[in-house]
Amino acid sequence: QVQLVESGGGLVQAGGSLRLSCAASGRAVNSYSMAWFRQAPGKEREFVAGGGRDSRTYYADSAKGRFTISRDNFKNTLYLQMNSLKPEDTAVYYCAVGPGSYNYWGQGTQVTVSS
Repeated sequence: QVQLVESGGGLVQAGGSLRLSCAASGRAVNSYSMAWFRQAPGKEREFVAGGGRDSRTYYADSAKGRFTISRDNFKNTLYLQMNSLKPEDTAVYYCAVGPGSYNYWGQGTQVTVSS
């Protein structure tokens, strides 16, 4: 069983930056696929960024050029660096990992971007 705990969310002005962290425990997740999703009020959860066991990463169009997903295998932690934040990035952000599909999810961290 894997437990994921996100942190790093908060209130930031438009144009600012935040780095979200997702600390994993229970087992090493370096061999798992990883991803970040978000859910804004009244909207469905949507994919933001992901990465496989190799170094490849992929992003939603809304995140390309602004967000960077990464992992630190030594710390068993995932990250989402978010730059040039916009009010429409306001949402609860969730990390997810899994050996194939995303079996394990965190509880979410709120990101609020003010205009």
